Amino acid sequence: MKFFIDTADINEIRSANELKILDGVTTNPTLIAKTGKPFDEVVKEILNEIPDKPVSLEVASTDYEGMIKEGEFLAQFGKNVVIKIPMTIDGLKAVKHFEYNGIKTNVTLIFSPAQALLAMKAGASYISPFVGRLDDISHTGMELISQIKTIIDNYGFNSQIIVASIRNPMHVLEAALIGAHISTIPYKVIEQLVKHPLTDIGIERFLKDWESVPEKPF
Repeated sequence: MKFFIDTADINEIRSANELKILDGVTTNPTLIAKTGKPFDEVVKEILNEIPDKPVSLEVASTDYEGMIKEGEFLAQFGKNVVIKIPMTIDGLKAVKHFEYNGIKTNVTLIFSPAQALLAMKAGASYISPFVGRLDDISHTGMELISQIKTIIDNYGFNSQIIVASIRNPMHVLEAALIGAHISTIPYKVIEQLVKHPLTDIGIERFLKDWESVPEKPF
């Protein structure tokens, strides 16, 4: 499974990249607004940090013409830019346009297997089902991931699943067990994946025992 980080914070991206596990970045207007920086500055910082990994940048328009105009503008920032498009009728039309012209797309705000199927048939490079938001309304988000994976296995679609709206390490684990291609993870959840109380206890015990070793080589 590939790990993307879901943020526009350059410090979080750098920290994740230093772990040598980062495969890409997803952003959205909300995440970019949280930085408090001009849009162009945020995008350039991210692309400079990971120039050879996919970075999803989202259009703000909801109509076809607006999506095309904004998507073509965003694509000029770098060859690794992926145009993030909402799951709508106009969005599906825009996916066809961009993919035909060699620009990768990521269809976002997917909450049903039928939506995922339409996005895959439109030729989306990536699809982003939101598991956490489904859990919030008493639906099982991971059931959606399982259903989408079954559809891909049945028909051989090339779209990759990006499990989005991840809230905790269990979401990441369940996505991996189902066979999703990618999890896009907030930095705090990446940190949680590293930690385990028994690991901390083990390190503490080893260090204590190490203190008693005579003539230590280092």
